[in-house]
Amino acid sequence: MPDQSALDWRGETPVSTRFEDPYYSLENGLAETAYVFLSGNRLPERFRDGFRIAELGFGTGLNLLAALHAWRQSGTPGTLHFTSFEAFPLSPQDMTRAHAAFPEIADLAAELAPHWGKHAFTLPGLRFALFEGDARDTLPSWPGQADAWFLDGFSPARNPELWSPELMGEVARHTAPGGTAASYTAAGHVRRALQAAGLEVTRAKGYGRKRHMTTACKPDLST
Repeated sequence: MPDQSALDWRGETPVSTRFEDPYYSLENGLAETAYVFLSGNRLPERFRDGFRIAELGFGTGLNLLAALHAWRQSGTPGTLHFTSFEAFPLSPQDMTRAHAAFPEIADLAAELAPHWGKHAFTLPGLRFALFEGDARDTLPSWPGQADAWFLDGFSPARNPELWSPELMGEVARHTAPGGTAASYTAAGHVRRALQAAGLEVTRAKGYGRKRHMTTACKPDLST
């Protein structure tokens, strides 16, 4: 069972007391996801059947909802594959409470609500998998690759384990040629780690009060 004492609320935004950091922007978490993770990975324009998103930090599941909403709105045929790595899963009740703050995805949130807490499920247009545990242990043995990464751990200053050079190297190793990554953070050591792992890294304009964010791309040497 999750440690419920590790969660606090500021209004309807959940805050991790373990890391002293909110799960998403206090201004508008859904808008932040659309800006950082969707636009930062050039989505939905890159969607195709079988497109693979991987994520460090599942949190409330808001990024999954936003990605699936964009997928369905785009009319892309086939299946979106979404894989997430999370060390401290929230309870289904807390996830549902967090989603209630975003009425624009209420129907989708209601559709997925019965599946929160599962490590895998399949819905129309979606195949989802959650790897519970420390990503430093679970990601290296993952057999998959991603076309787009959502790097959404807590602040590197508060959760350095999820931003280590070794883990950023695993992110790069599990990125398909031509694949991308995006994160709300522009911390220099994170950008340098991604670059050292072979990704082309860009510091971009951040969302809201954040001055900068990070995007990255893995060169496709076959082209």
